[in-house]
Amino acid sequence: MTLRTIIWKEFWLRKSQLVSALLGITVGIAVIVGIRSVSAVSETAVKVSLDNLGANILVLPQAASVDDYYSADIDAPTFPEEYVERLATSMLPGVDNLSPKLTRRVDINKFSVILTGILPANELASKPIWQTAGLVGAGKNVTCDPNNVANRLLGYKDERLQRKAIDSLATGDVLVGSVIAQRLNLREGGTLKIEERNFNVARIIPETGTIDDSRVYMHLHVVQDLLGTGRQISTIEIMGCCSAISDGLLGKIRNILPDTRITSINQIVNTQIETNRLMKKISLIFLIIIAVVGSITIGNYMWANVEERRREIGILITIGTPRSVIYRLFLTKAIILGLVGGITGYILGTGAAMILGPYLAGLHISPIPVYLPIAIFFAVLITLLGSILPVHLAARFDPAIIMQET
Repeated sequence: MTLRTIIWKEFWLRKSQLVSALLGITVGIAVIVGIRSVSAVSETAVKVSLDNLGANILVLPQAASVDDYYSADIDAPTFPEEYVERLATSMLPGVDNLSPKLTRRVDINKFSVILTGILPANELASKPIWQTAGLVGAGKNVTCDPNNVANRLLGYKDERLQRKAIDSLATGDVLVGSVIAQRLNLREGGTLKIEERNFNVARIIPETGTIDDSRVYMHLHVVQDLLGTGRQISTIEIMGCCSAISDGLLGKIRNILPDTRITSINQIVNTQIETNRLMKKISLIFLIIIAVVGSITIGNYMWANVEERRREIGILITIGTPRSVIYRLFLTKAIILGLVGGITGYILGTGAAMILGPYLAGLHISPIPVYLPIAIFFAVLITLLGSILPVHLAARFDPAIIMQET
């Protein structure tokens, strides 16, 4: 009779014990997988929310007003464009993009127009204005998700939310907001005269419902030359990683640029970030509890099994069976229990998260394949930890004493 045959006969003859032990490890793994599935999707949802908002940090001159975050750059005092390079060379973790701007009100045909200078390569398509205009280039990985885990593992992919730079903006071109285009009766390919210079209307930006509808965008250095400001800017928009903002990114930026005013809209996501951290801690607590309880449950199962099999173990040792075979017999059973419990727990936990997630957390949960090997690993680890002591004692049985007992 082979080792495999002995194990399967053992499982078949003691089905009730097998089910109780398997149920304990399965439920434990299912709880962990369910919590982590919801937490992972929630973290991704926060990143997507930040992407939808566009820039979430503003660097402004000290005297600038921030009563309205989205129009704080209009007619603000200026500071040197060199500040962008200072931030870029600092290599701060969590800074995904730096977008300098110079914004001033100018009169065009008796209409007040917000003229904004931008650097095309620094603008992001995650902002609604660039998404709808279709002015996008190649995507890039970011510090929030450098390995693109959200797309590869979580299946959370939305082309509109991928951070991409504007392709190009020639020095003689302008991008015109929908409100200004309507007021000045402009069309793409037409001409717009600003400060005695004619510019080509390269694109009419679709309506966004924001202050951007009243802006005219052109190359930053053209605006600087046009207005005679020199290499000055009125704001730096920063796309910051949500976790880095929560970990004090704003304070680090202030240390680099002490004579500026820095504000953010991180309050919008701070509550969710803290919730995600709490869920991580809860899942860790559950893991510890399940490891302890699961090990005890498997230990009791193995110890009861060892006691029931004392005579068989004694006979095996008496006829010369190596003690290593005893170890292999019981540890193989433990590994099988762990494998089945891990797989079943992953399926049960993922299914519960997919069913309950939309109702309890308002999140659409999809299976996360990377959690399957993790679930199996912890399930096998727990069953092995619970089996070591009973198996060790079984291998040390004295066959003479056992035979006397029988």
